[in-house]
Amino acid sequence: MTSTFTDLSLLRPTIPSLIPSSFSKFTTHRPFKLRCSLTEDSTTFIPFKLNGEAQSSAGDSATADCVIVGGGISGLCIAQALATKHWDVAPNVIVTEARDRVGGNITTLERDGYLWEEAPNSFQPSDPMLTMVVDSGLREDLVLGDPNAPRFVFWDGKLRPVPGKPTDLPFFDLMSTGGKLRAGFGALGLRPQPPGNEESVEEFVRRNLSDEVFERLIEPFCSGVYAGDPSKLSMKAAFGKVWNLEQTGGSIFGGTFKTIQERSKNPKPPRDPNFAGVFQHQRAKLLDLLEKGLTMLPDAIATRLGSNVKLSWKLSSIIKLENGGYSLTYETPEGLVSLLSKSVVFTVPSHIASTLLHPLSPTAADALSKLYYPPVAAVSISYPKEAIRPESLIDGELKGFGQLHPRSQGVETLGTIYSSSLFPNRAPTGRILLLNYIGGATNPGIVSKTESELVEAVDRDLRKILINPNATDPLVSGVRVWPQAIPQFLIGHFDILDAARDALKEKGLQGLFLGGNYVSGVALGRCVEGAYEVASEVTDFLSQYAYK
Repeated sequence: MTSTFTDLSLLRPTIPSLIPSSFSKFTTHRPFKLRCSLTEDSTTFIPFKLNGEAQSSAGDSATADCVIVGGGISGLCIAQALATKHWDVAPNVIVTEARDRVGGNITTLERDGYLWEEAPNSFQPSDPMLTMVVDSGLREDLVLGDPNAPRFVFWDGKLRPVPGKPTDLPFFDLMSTGGKLRAGFGALGLRPQPPGNEESVEEFVRRNLSDEVFERLIEPFCSGVYAGDPSKLSMKAAFGKVWNLEQTGGSIFGGTFKTIQERSKNPKPPRDPNFAGVFQHQRAKLLDLLEKGLTMLPDAIATRLGSNVKLSWKLSSIIKLENGGYSLTYETPEGLVSLLSKSVVFTVPSHIASTLLHPLSPTAADALSKLYYPPVAAVSISYPKEAIRPESLIDGELKGFGQLHPRSQGVETLGTIYSSSLFPNRAPTGRILLLNYIGGATNPGIVSKTESELVEAVDRDLRKILINPNATDPLVSGVRVWPQAIPQFLIGHFDILDAARDALKEKGLQGLFLGGNYVSGVALGRCVEGAYEVASEVTDFLSQYAYK
């Protein structure tokens, strides 16, 4: 059931460029409809095929090449990757999901002319991400974001644009001249040497790029991507690509230059000509969505997988067999069902995986239990266009990706995405739709707030920044509190994962894999990239070890 959560990462600064309830006060809409199609009748057992022969009724034992526990985006994409890239090795793949729908945290809602997301909001168009979209039959459903739309950070009482490219650096006013010079010299390598220990994001950025870069750019970015505390997040684990620049090149600039050299010597293979039309358009685009919301992707994958996706199947136990396979027992609407499988992939959140794996390996379970998921609330509200402050309009319109709010600026909301400005058909004519995130590692107390209190907090913040103080009360589309939202890649994160994997190996649990956003990364695109990686690992295992 794992999935990426907030994609405020679309607001991120580019580091290399620096180098339904009734509210008393607010109006609500009528009950909404959930855009999540079910892939099978959850009251009927639909058997999958093994060597052309269907396995029969509930209670019988069926066999698979791989069982994927968790029907979120990670689990579904692993199954699709196996089906499209490795069908000859893993023809029989089963995805099991405890809930009655697929998609994990991906939730698209629609009501009264509004369409909004309550977790991930969009994705960056990497090749693996677009390959997954096209393979799912959604090529014509891509909606492309404006690459020139500005991003903003609220600093010192004003929304200030973030530089999108190096040529913007001399002109943006988010940082002082001294701060820009310090960042430039630091990126070139004129800064303190790395310490011998694993650095936090805060330590790395302050050392390499200056206090200003951290406080005005990276700290709010950490809030947007991880809803995290940058003094605890690991630079190596959370932002490994940037961390690796210093490791490989001696400085951020040196690593960037070396990366460019390597790419010129070893260019990427040509893209699949079948995708040329899509990729050609993507070269100038930075952000994608699907026409009817992100739930289109998990729903499309599940439809293609058909009866091999099992909904309302709750795993109750897993046993390692003497012949090397696994036996999984599920509570289903039809009663207990057992599956035999050559391999198993857990893509559920780490705390759920910990509970399920404890009988097999208490040490691995203990390691996974240490990962932390803070709470985050997604609050979607709408105002009339005239409620926007004049100074925030560009050519008379609200334009941009959205805004981030450093914790030092007295604003509780982590950030705001301009949903109706980014993509079409997100709000009725004359209205704007804003998706706001609040909570996170530095504000876990949101779980004790009511929905109306969360809306009041967001509205209060927006009136300090974007909305006229005397504007009418907003319409509330939706409020969703995720008690355990985003896994935190804290200092020692990789050590925890290594400890869990090593413990599984010590118990002889070959063919049991860990996947999901706490392994691959929290962005939607990283979940998809990680799915292809896990699918390759599963295939290697199935190729090397014959099932006995």
